Amino acid sequence: MARVPFTLRIEREERIALEDLSKVVGRPINQLLNDAIKSYLHQQSPKERSLEANLERLRTYRKHDPGVQRAIAQFVEAEVSGGDPLEGEPFEEQVNIQGPVQSRIRELLGA
Repeated sequence: MARVPFTLRIEREERIALEDLSKVVGRPINQLLNDAIKSYLHQQSPKERSLEANLERLRTYRKHDPGVQRAIAQFVEAEVSGGDPLEGEPFEEQVNIQGPVQSRIRELLGA
């Protein structure tokens, strides 16, 4: 594969670290950077494939339900068919806060 020139601007500290690493491992900076880029791209590939697969599934779904009407209908059906655990049950909360404001509010509410 043909190599293409590429200009890269990095911080001075990173440049010094690369020079030191190059001396320690006995490899040119260019080779270190190429290896680092390949490694990074390899790590990103599974994420990219996963995103592409999800996007394809969404596109397929949109073809079957363009206005998302079926999904909305299924959601509504699930909401009305499921029982409400508190429906018909009185709910009383015991409040144990005893400050002057709370006492005045209870007095006004007749509680």
